[in-house]
Amino acid sequence: VSKSRGATASLEAATTTLNERILKECHNLYTDTEHGLVDIASSLGLSLLPPRKKITIMLIGNHSAGKSSFINWYIEEHVQRTGVAIETQGFSFVTSGRRRESLTGNATLHLYPHFKPLQAMPGVVDYLSTEISTSKQKKFPLVTFVDSPGLVDGDMCYPFDVNESILWLAELCDMVFVFFDPIGQALCKRTLNIVESISSKHPERMRFYLSKADEAGHESDRQRVMMQIVQELCKRPGLNKTGFDMPTIYVPNPNKQVRCVNQIEEVCKDIEKTITQTIQNTLNSLEKDCDTIGVMVDQAIARDNQARADNMKAYLKGGFLYMLTLTLPLAMFLSLVLAMLQESLLVDLLGKEGMELLKFYISPVKTFWAGIPSDYQVWAGVGLVVITMGLMMLARWTSRTTTTLSRRQKRQLLDKQEYVRSVVKSKKASLYNEYLQQTVSDQDM
Repeated sequence: VSKSRGATASLEAATTTLNERILKECHNLYTDTEHGLVDIASSLGLSLLPPRKKITIMLIGNHSAGKSSFINWYIEEHVQRTGVAIETQGFSFVTSGRRRESLTGNATLHLYPHFKPLQAMPGVVDYLSTEISTSKQKKFPLVTFVDSPGLVDGDMCYPFDVNESILWLAELCDMVFVFFDPIGQALCKRTLNIVESISSKHPERMRFYLSKADEAGHESDRQRVMMQIVQELCKRPGLNKTGFDMPTIYVPNPNKQVRCVNQIEEVCKDIEKTITQTIQNTLNSLEKDCDTIGVMVDQAIARDNQARADNMKAYLKGGFLYMLTLTLPLAMFLSLVLAMLQESLLVDLLGKEGMELLKFYISPVKTFWAGIPSDYQVWAGVGLVVITMGLMMLARWTSRTTTTLSRRQKRQLLDKQEYVRSVVKSKKASLYNEYLQQTVSDQDM
């Protein structure tokens, strides 16, 4: 068993591209059980999300627009059903894995935990599925496709709120491909409404394609269809923008002679560009998160040092007030003792100098008490008790302290900071160098 596992691991390492390895190692730096950035940041009160190891692309459009056919062509394997009828009734995730497998809704949410909020939408989980393919074609190992239900107008009843589901998924996808079918319901209002809503928030993620362009007839027919689609899009404020582009694409068929220009390879280049940008963003975010953790550790140490200084001040203030609080009752007690005992006895016990010091200490109290009429001495005593209690409460309030870090906790924080700055950032620099070496000459490195 161990030999087979080792062979599988070595085969996987051999077939893993550099970009896959970079994204995987960045993900591991965040999720490591001992020194993961997610746990380190959590201990500092910072919430970090680990980067995904793949980009997510959602395909939307009217039914029979060629979404599933494009996925099958891209991965060069027939995993999605295709046809004129509405074949995709729910959301189907298509991803690369070790062996061919189909997963149901709950298994899909375990595989993609960041999609678990879909459980709150009634009926969606029952129409979730995942197709795992062993294909390594093109950039598929770095891509997860989300095939959405075919959209239609009229009385079509979906088993869940398809509009809300697509809009929610679009928030988590890196790209959204919109397929317009020249011979179907390209101008489906439901499709246009969803596209406009997504484009208003994330126009940079949107890509528009005239799919099945080889079935649109002559070139003049294709131009007329494109004009109709563009005119309909321009009527909507959220889609009326400059630089609008809608390449014509179709799945190549070597047995069919077509004179239409096929720009499907441009789709592949767009996917590669997004993957490249995702790798750069992941590495940049890794460095930014490392810097943030380092700064937060410095701030935590500085706050702890300030708290210790404030605690020392509180101890001094509280100690002074406690002494002041005890001075008055002690002076009254000593004056009472002096009145009850003979002076000669006290001189023998304290000495002449000690006796003089005791008289000096209690003289203010005796002077104060002698100046009060006998009728008011009870009230004066009550007043002195109230003053003493007030001083006691003030002393307790001013001596309040703030919780500080123990030496062990401070040492752990500094160790985490050192690990992030020395190990993680050096690993990030190494990964960036490997990434750049793919395109940049050695002289520029």
